[in-house]
Amino acid sequence: MNICYLDYEAVLHDGNVLRNRTRGMTIATPGRRFFEWMPILEDLLAPCPDLKIVLSTTWVRELGFDRARQELSAALRERVIGATFLHPKIIKSEFDTMARGMQILGDVQRRKPTHWLALDDDDFGWPARYRDNLIQTREHAGLSDPAVQEQVRRRLAAMHADSMPGES
Repeated sequence: MNICYLDYEAVLHDGNVLRNRTRGMTIATPGRRFFEWMPILEDLLAPCPDLKIVLSTTWVRELGFDRARQELSAALRERVIGATFLHPKIIKSEFDTMARGMQILGDVQRRKPTHWLALDDDDFGWPARYRDNLIQTREHAGLSDPAVQEQVRRRLAAMHADSMPGES
């Protein structure tokens, strides 16, 4: 199984998101809208129909898994198999203080994917041994950055090549 760990902010839309109890979430950057770069991810993943998605976004903690997953397009939703936060052994207070890379690594150790990558802007505390699995995005560019798109294409191609029987 191949997995893409997916953050939302600074990946699928601008990372300058404000949370307010009465107004909900808004993007503070003028002219930006939620999930505006989602079609880019759909296109990038299209050649890899067996790739699954695990949500590594804080939206799962804030909105719940079902609502966070519903924000995605149908094409991406059908790939989602879970979230880093959803596991009976997770202690919420510990999880919330963990670096994102450690949250993802914990999920990798539980699911044991053949290959995996993470799309995220947060590299704080990312384990050095797994740094190559992170494709780091920038706050105001996310997947709209052509250099990031190329990194994703290369990583997916490598994952696919490694998964082909009889090839090395």
